[in-house]
Amino acid sequence: MNKTIDKTPDDTLVNTLDYSAQELQSILQKTTDLVIDQYARLAEQKGFHAFEQKEVASWFDEPLPLAGSDALDLLQVVKERVLDTATGNLGPNMYAYVMAGGNQISTIADFLASTINQNATKWHLGHAMTEIEKRVVAWTSDMVGYTPEAGGVMVSGGSAATLTGLTVARNIFFRKYNVNKNGLFGMKPFTVYCSKETHSSTDKSVSLLGIGTNNLRKIATDSEFKIDLAALEQQINADIAAGFTPFCIVGNAGTVNTGAIDDLTALSRIAKQHSMWLHVDGAYGGLVSSLPELKDKYAGMELADSVALDFHKWLYQPFEIGCTLVRNWDVLRESYFKQADYLDTSLEAKSDRLEFNEHYFQLSRNAKAFKVWMSLKAYGFAKIQAMMQKDLDLTRYLEKQVKAASDFELKSKSDLAIACFRYVGQDLSTEKIIDVNQRLIPALEADGRVFITGTRLNGEFVLRACIINHRKTEASIDYLLEVIRDVASTLV
Repeated sequence: MNKTIDKTPDDTLVNTLDYSAQELQSILQKTTDLVIDQYARLAEQKGFHAFEQKEVASWFDEPLPLAGSDALDLLQVVKERVLDTATGNLGPNMYAYVMAGGNQISTIADFLASTINQNATKWHLGHAMTEIEKRVVAWTSDMVGYTPEAGGVMVSGGSAATLTGLTVARNIFFRKYNVNKNGLFGMKPFTVYCSKETHSSTDKSVSLLGIGTNNLRKIATDSEFKIDLAALEQQINADIAAGFTPFCIVGNAGTVNTGAIDDLTALSRIAKQHSMWLHVDGAYGGLVSSLPELKDKYAGMELADSVALDFHKWLYQPFEIGCTLVRNWDVLRESYFKQADYLDTSLEAKSDRLEFNEHYFQLSRNAKAFKVWMSLKAYGFAKIQAMMQKDLDLTRYLEKQVKAASDFELKSKSDLAIACFRYVGQDLSTEKIIDVNQRLIPALEADGRVFITGTRLNGEFVLRACIINHRKTEASIDYLLEVIRDVASTLV
């Protein structure tokens, strides 16, 4: 059966996926209009759109398209089905999880990076992007007061950053056993320590690394949800006596539940005393250490062997980008380098080229650091710090409003941008308060005006508001409490 090829007005484009210059210009103009429309309607953006799963699935339920469609028509479908129904991460009514809203110059940066389509893995495949990533690593180390000799790599987010840090920890800590080649077979169990408030990515990492979650010790926390240092030392000593090898402590530089910051200086002391690795999970709060008034809270982070950071939080980046810092580039290369003929650099002129494929797991990597570089160049770090401070101030404002209200109860105290509280109404019984708060989350989701999630503190269910969005104001906070009151009144 003979197939025909539809010709475009420009015969040179017959055997390509490219559009004509005129067609591309129209598509780009439509795309620009869609982006501008999103930002024009930020103030009214709903927190959540309550669609049934089956309805959303039905929008995209079609056979594999063999014939193409008009790109402008496709963009209209995207507007109606994707953009206009998106969870409100950009706007001021998102309080769930840790959603920072992104920034406009990074949107442009991602578009430009996709256009030139660089693989940021070998220097000669993306020399500018490689040098930019190296520069962003240096800037990041400077932001958080880490060592100037730091090596680092851009990863997908905080979870990947912790996995990367613990991978380096395992490979370097047990280098004498040559675990890169021999694996962990025949070795006696070794143990990892963290608080009960530590992010679940630590659990996932020790599982993926062959350590096993049975060897992850979850240590109790104090009244401020920081790791209990006496309980930690007691557990380490008990494990030594039982024949285990204490290997790594994971310290929190801001937990996702409450923003608690462990005593990192004390954790470094304990780690050194037992010749252990110290990994600091700063995915949620690490970058806020750059604010002068919070530096004391983060004392000791500069002593860590590895640090996990997340740029789509406090640097207000679009998804996805995180960063792992280690004390030097050599430990990254020792952990990840694998000789391969098709990656050989022996015939290249000797230089100071850095090959990221020799310092990280991925061989195919997009140029994540580019948007961070453009953001820091466009806004300046001082402006970004001002947005950090504004978010912290707004969280203190929320706490103040909750404490002043007779129908709310504040349940945690944080130096960062998380507030945990409950709706208590007027003269409600303890059982009714528990019932209403648990029903509030799905009810607020159905309402859609704001998007907030809950968590548990000491077994008690609470509402958890995370305020990381440079577009929020005090009016946003007032609106949050107003909506919660309104919806809660229907549940009492």
